[in-house]
Amino acid sequence: MSPSVFDAAGSHDSAARTDDPEVTAVRTAQHNVVRELSRLVPTARELAERFAAEGLSLYIVGGSVRDVLLGRFGGDLDFTTDARPERVRELLDGWAETIWDTGIEFGTLGAYRHGVTVEITTFRADTYDRTSRNPEVVFGDSITGDLLRRDFTVNAMAVEPISGEFVDPHGGMRDAVQQRLDTPAPPEESFADDPLRMLRAARFTAQLGFEPAERVLDAMRRMAAEIERITPERIQTELSKLLCGGYPRRGIELLVDTGLAEYVLPELPAMRLEIDEHHQHKDVYYHSLVVLEQAIDLERAEDPDGEPDLVLRLAALLHDIGKPATRRFEPGGGVSFHHHEVVGAKMARKRLRALRYSKEVVSDVSDLVYLHLRFHGYGEGNWTDSAVRRYVNDAGHLLRRLHKLVRADCTTRNKRKARALQRSYDDLEARIQRIAEEEDLARVRPDLDGNEIIRLLGISPGPLVGQAWRHLKEVRLDQGPLERDDAIAELRRWAREQGIEPPEQ
Repeated sequence: MSPSVFDAAGSHDSAARTDDPEVTAVRTAQHNVVRELSRLVPTARELAERFAAEGLSLYIVGGSVRDVLLGRFGGDLDFTTDARPERVRELLDGWAETIWDTGIEFGTLGAYRHGVTVEITTFRADTYDRTSRNPEVVFGDSITGDLLRRDFTVNAMAVEPISGEFVDPHGGMRDAVQQRLDTPAPPEESFADDPLRMLRAARFTAQLGFEPAERVLDAMRRMAAEIERITPERIQTELSKLLCGGYPRRGIELLVDTGLAEYVLPELPAMRLEIDEHHQHKDVYYHSLVVLEQAIDLERAEDPDGEPDLVLRLAALLHDIGKPATRRFEPGGGVSFHHHEVVGAKMARKRLRALRYSKEVVSDVSDLVYLHLRFHGYGEGNWTDSAVRRYVNDAGHLLRRLHKLVRADCTTRNKRKARALQRSYDDLEARIQRIAEEEDLARVRPDLDGNEIIRLLGISPGPLVGQAWRHLKEVRLDQGPLERDDAIAELRRWAREQGIEPPEQ
């Protein structure tokens, strides 16, 4: 990249020309981003030239610029332009292999060409009445105006693909180099316009590992209640992204420390009041953060390149939310939380439903919360093979996640006790594996199916068939596989207890 091209950023760059090492680092980073974008995505220049031929501007903007800087670039591109949406569509016709316009009312069109997905949004200058949940979409006329309305300075940088001009009027590159999260406009104005930006601050803290500027923290603390203007669906999206970030604990701590959690996940700050029964940590909230981190470590150890497991992370975070409601002080100064897994499962289900999570996520997370204590007592040596079968059967498709959650929950400071717990769980997993190999635990079914039950008992299809099926499954779990004659004898015995006389076979 020639010096003249890099210098083109000067008129829009908040970092003035100086010998200051920090400014030198900023300008070097700008240069590298422009060079990398040019190398990685030649499609960007090709598209920009198509717009320029019509007297229109086109900039790579936002997350695309930020992620190249951070080495997180995924290959897709966000653009902003002074062209109105219908004009953008005309320019994409004949260029893109595919076009979609589901966001056209908000000024956004998407397209696909040569393996690259692009999203182009007309300059925005939105206005907010600060009472409704959605902005009034207003198109703007300048790149600087568009960048001013963005959420954070690290997302308010742009690159012109033809000239290489780097547009950074709010010091986004400086903040990125310093790993700081700040707003282009005063944070009070930014958060009043869209309170979701406060939750996005926590999300970016979790994703990028950045620290919010002090003025951002102050505004979040004072304006936390404004998050109630935001729909549960939008909150859920940000919370999920936060938990799936590289530093989710930082994001959760920011929610709690600023008071946002009181409106988003009030069960979390409530746990700060509770000391866990083993006095392992200063409170249950801190313990839950440790369990979250350890569950993530186990998740990554099993599959370093896998996608983050949202269900496991939610379960780890929420596994003890039933403790405040079940706390009891025992004689001698102890404290107990009997049945907190039952209460916690109900609380998790209620909260996740309120946040509009899918039925599958709600069910899986609440089931894991309910099951997370089932292992305790195994080390005493009184688990039969029947108990192991039931553990596997009750966990079902969640068994591998339950393994991770239970291991992550072993957070005692007593290293000898921690090793003993891990050895006990090693033994349980070995028994599960042995019994699974012998009995195919993944498909535990009664030894007789519904049609055979109908024939053997001489009954019609109906609820009674299901009752008989469930009884035989319980026997299967208790005793393991039965010989066919033994299964038939057990069915006939059960039927007589129900007042049914099976026909002679």
